[in-house]
Amino acid sequence: MLATLRRLWRHHWMDESDTRRLVPPDALERLRRRVAESEARHTGQLRICVEAGLPSSYLWRHLRRHLPMRRIVRERALMMFAKLGVWDTEHNNGVLIYLLLAEHAIEVVADRGVARAVEPAAWQALADRLGSSLHAGDVEQGLSQAVDDVSARLAALFPAAGGRSTQASNELPDEPVLL
Repeated sequence: MLATLRRLWRHHWMDESDTRRLVPPDALERLRRRVAESEARHTGQLRICVEAGLPSSYLWRHLRRHLPMRRIVRERALMMFAKLGVWDTEHNNGVLIYLLLAEHAIEVVADRGVARAVEPAAWQALADRLGSSLHAGDVEQGLSQAVDDVSARLAALFPAAGGRSTQASNELPDEPVLL
């Protein structure tokens, strides 16, 4: 019971200011450039979403239905995948890197074009590496490495014609979303 109250407290009190403290404007710009450079090498679309805490409706599901928090975090990542339009790319090759600070949870959600070619274990390994950076306190480094890892997979699966993608093929914003 006490652990549940602590968890609820973390989600309630963490907000966008915590996210911005961990990913300040200069780091946000470096991550944006890294995503843009990544997308120049393939036709895939990559988004980053860092959220401080879950909305109360998700916490209520956890409490009321006794669903494991890992499942709730995955549901939220899937919702953000849809809300940010990552599912709606021309080649179905979008990938979302979702980080929930209150739980130190990482989810990688890949659209069906990518999911057919990449085993879930590969995404879990990427999430584990990002988790190590988070525990070391280096959010930017962890996200940068995750972008590089996803980009390498996307470049192998969906290379850009002539080795370079065009600006016109940039279907989604490159800026990380901080909530």
